[in-house]
Amino acid sequence: MFAFEKALICHCSPTLSGLKPANLLSLSKADYPDLPMLIESYSDILAPKGVSLDIVCECGHRWLLLVYRPAMLAKQLQNPAVHSLLSEEGYPLEGRFYLNEMISHLRKRLLSSDGFPHEIGIFLGYPLEDVIDFRRYKGEGCKLCGYWKVYHDVESAKRCFAMFDRCRAILFSNFMAGTPFPQLVCNVPQAA
Repeated sequence: MFAFEKALICHCSPTLSGLKPANLLSLSKADYPDLPMLIESYSDILAPKGVSLDIVCECGHRWLLLVYRPAMLAKQLQNPAVHSLLSEEGYPLEGRFYLNEMISHLRKRLLSSDGFPHEIGIFLGYPLEDVIDFRRYKGEGCKLCGYWKVYHDVESAKRCFAMFDRCRAILFSNFMAGTPFPQLVCNVPQAA
């Protein structure tokens, strides 16, 4: 459990702290053969704090875990500006919005794609204009590369990257000092 908690903190601190809607975590099946059961036990800890865990890809020798805040992610995906990009990729946007259907479609896109579908950046809270230009320029010609490839507001991205780095450093330091993992996860109010 220590290794799993350490991986969550190292790779998902911004989501655990409520700074962004989601992070992806790739885990070895050899190291985590019982990941579905582990996720079930951690759901009891994380769900009351507004965090969910979902395996979105079981690829070869690895698991791809989506660590997300459902309320934040739903708000991100319901943005009207996002709908155009998502509709191009067949996401279910007709009628009532269901986050689980959006994640299910992302799962299908991951399985049917040679790499990551570009719209995954929207799920991870990246600026829409950077996701669009990443797709347009096939990942080339960015102005800054950090948590994502930045094509537009470099100064804002630098501040965001620094905030994510500080967040990870603080959580990791507290975790290594003995603070129990559940106490490190922020309780962000759920949307009504």
